[in-house]
Amino acid sequence: MSSSTLDNPYTGGIARFVSGLQYDAIPTEVRERIKLLMLDSLGCALYGSHLEWCRILQDTLTRVDQTRDCAVWGTNLRLSAPHAALVNGTEVQGFELDDVHRAGVLHVGAVVLPALISIAETRGHLSGRDFITAAVAGYEIGPRVGLCMGPEHIGQGWHSGATLGVFSAAAGAARGLGLDVEKTVHALGIAGTQSSGLMAAQYGAMVKRMHAGRASQSGLYGALFAENGLTGIVNVLESEYGGFCTTFSRSTDRFNLEELTAGLGTTWQTMGVALKFYSCVGSNHTTLDAIRELQAQRPFGPADIDRIEVHGSQVTMDHVGWKYEPQGLTSAQLNLPFCVATWLIEGDCFVEQFTDDIVADPARMALAEKVVVFHDEAITARGAKFRHMVRVRVVLKDGATLEGTKEYARGSERNFSSADDIVEKFEKLASHAFDRPRVEALRDAMLGLDKLENARTVARLLALA
Repeated sequence: MSSSTLDNPYTGGIARFVSGLQYDAIPTEVRERIKLLMLDSLGCALYGSHLEWCRILQDTLTRVDQTRDCAVWGTNLRLSAPHAALVNGTEVQGFELDDVHRAGVLHVGAVVLPALISIAETRGHLSGRDFITAAVAGYEIGPRVGLCMGPEHIGQGWHSGATLGVFSAAAGAARGLGLDVEKTVHALGIAGTQSSGLMAAQYGAMVKRMHAGRASQSGLYGALFAENGLTGIVNVLESEYGGFCTTFSRSTDRFNLEELTAGLGTTWQTMGVALKFYSCVGSNHTTLDAIRELQAQRPFGPADIDRIEVHGSQVTMDHVGWKYEPQGLTSAQLNLPFCVATWLIEGDCFVEQFTDDIVADPARMALAEKVVVFHDEAITARGAKFRHMVRVRVVLKDGATLEGTKEYARGSERNFSSADDIVEKFEKLASHAFDRPRVEALRDAMLGLDKLENARTVARLLALA
């Protein structure tokens, strides 16, 4: 390995961890957790496989790409590995159902799994244990880049799932390919220079759904090109000029490079990945949970509301607290007032509550006008780990006031779901694409992944026969 590669403590340190990670070094609780996390992501993908924006990618790419190496999940289509990663990542992130590392601000499964499964499918050398090891490598890295960058990264307009995601995807793919330390550095450097994604996509653009798929594709490209000798930016994260951290942050005091390698091998960021039980952006979940709990104390519905005040972090206000305008399902699922109105009218915010005909629903829009989001400086000051914390105040027409505070949503790392709840969600979503026997076979394969002789089985079960 060249000395210039060794001299980079952060990019090089990540590469040493990724390349050297062994199955037996991963704690049992992490191995068990990641199987549930991956199962959840695949369920999200199977539901997303028939959504309009995913179909557009499927139709377009099958016309321009004649390679048929890898399955497009939930369909009978096949594409080249990079294009399959693009589509499959879009499917996972296709309906705001997938996981999120809240502090690191990253949908991890959507970027790691499409790249890694394409490697398992095309190379055929990965056992289930190998697959878990590579997945953990990917799940550990992207969130650390997010922790390094802090909430300012998304606050200034970068879509973190797209920008951070390339590093998770590259790490998982590099470990899946068995790259040595130097080639893993180059994989990260190639992936990092492809990093991009703009938060303006949240206001209605279908392309927001594609950001995760593009990050997964970029990470896969990074690993594949590095394997064959292409060199990348060896200090892609820490370079003072043109490096990821300096370029994607307004000033050097906005990021903390030490977070990139903090606790590698001892503190497992995989355990910080949360799951969603509402079909909307993660920033909305604590508010919905708070209202749900207030309704349990005293039942109230849309007709009872005078106003609802939500006090949250600056990121919450900027990300989801804007005035709702009917611009498409993306904006409906990302806007906090609209999601609160949906919950109050429908009694849930899952897939059935978000269809094209609700985007301009007068009742939801009128109720959303009664929901106001405020910046709470004290919550912002608590840092990235509390960026979704909210104080909710519900004022009823009869003069009663109900108040509640929620730091972590259900399904979060501090309030993680039971295995039964995760399996139930997976089965409900997967049934939109597969019959019951196929759903059960895929469920059992993922939960028993450590016993699989060949991880290609997973890719086979994701293809519609």
